Amino acid sequence: MTGRRDFLIGSLAAAGIAGCTGLAGGKGGKGRVLFGACRSSVEDVTIMRDLGYDFWEWGAGPAFGPDKDEAWWRNQKEEIAKRPLPLRSSNGLLQWSHRITGPKADPGPALDYAEIALRRADEVGVKTVVFGSGGARNVPGDFTASKAEDRPDLEEGARQYAEFCRALVKRVEDLKTTQLVIEPLRPKESNIINYVFQGLAICREVNSPRLAQLADIFHMQMGGDDPEAIVKAGPLLKHVHVAEYGSRLFPGHDPALVERMRPFFDALRRVGYSGGISCECGWGDAKDFAKNAKTAIETMKGLI
Repeated sequence: MTGRRDFLIGSLAAAGIAGCTGLAGGKGGKGRVLFGACRSSVEDVTIMRDLGYDFWEWGAGPAFGPDKDEAWWRNQKEEIAKRPLPLRSSNGLLQWSHRITGPKADPGPALDYAEIALRRADEVGVKTVVFGSGGARNVPGDFTASKAEDRPDLEEGARQYAEFCRALVKRVEDLKTTQLVIEPLRPKESNIINYVFQGLAICREVNSPRLAQLADIFHMQMGGDDPEAIVKAGPLLKHVHVAEYGSRLFPGHDPALVERMRPFFDALRRVGYSGGISCECGWGDAKDFAKNAKTAIETMKGLI
C-alpha cells in the first residue's frame, strides 16, 4: 500500500506516463484544436460563434442540475439547445458540501450527484466533464498542528481521490461520449493533485476509457508545473483550460504575458493535440466581452 500511495502523490514525477487503453487522440490523433470559453448566456455564446469559437463550457451544477428532477432536466435540455454552439465541456463537478477525502469522507452522496451529472452530460453530447472541485477534494487538517495526527494525511487523501475516480467511472462505463478529466489545481487552491503528472498517475492506475487528463495552463504557470508534462500526457490529454498568469484574465489581456504561455502551447502542438482549449478566466467589464473575447481567440490561435 505504501508504494501505491507514493505513486499516487508523485514520487515518480520524472517518469514518463504511458497512455491508458481505450483513449484516442493526441499525437497522431485526428481532428483540430477547438476553441471555447466558459460563458453561458445566449447573447455571449452568439458573440463567440461570430468570432470563430467552436464551443462553450458551463458549470455542472447549473448545466445538469444533478439535484433536480427529470422534469427540470427536460426543460434544461431545450435551453442548452438554444445556444448557437455545442456545449462541449463542463466544469465544477462537485459541490463544496461534498466530502470525498479525510477521516470524515462520505463519498456516497458525491458519487450519486456526479453520476447524474455525467449521464445528463452524455445525453447532450458533452465531451469532457472537469473534475477539479477543490472544496470537495481538499484534505482537511491543520498543517501547523503540533501533533502529527492533527495534520492532513495527504497520501491517504490522494488515495481516496483516486478511489472516488475509480468508483465513479465504473458506474458510468456505459456512457457513449462523456469522459471525466482530472484537473490539477495550484497548491494555493488544493493540497492534493497539483501537477499534471499526479493526475496522469491516477489515470494510469484506474485505466478506464472514461477517465482522462486536463491541463490548466493558469494552474501550471502559477504552480510551477513543467510544460513537458503536456508532452508526457500525450493521448491522455483531453481538455485544456487557459487564463493569463497572475490576473487570471483572458489570454492577451496583458500582451507582455503572452510569451509566458508559449511553451505550453508549443507542447500541445508537439503532441498533435486536437481537443478543446477553453478560456476559464475573467473577462473584465461585461460591456467589453466581445472585444476581449476577440483578443482571446486571436491570442490562442497565434500561439497554437
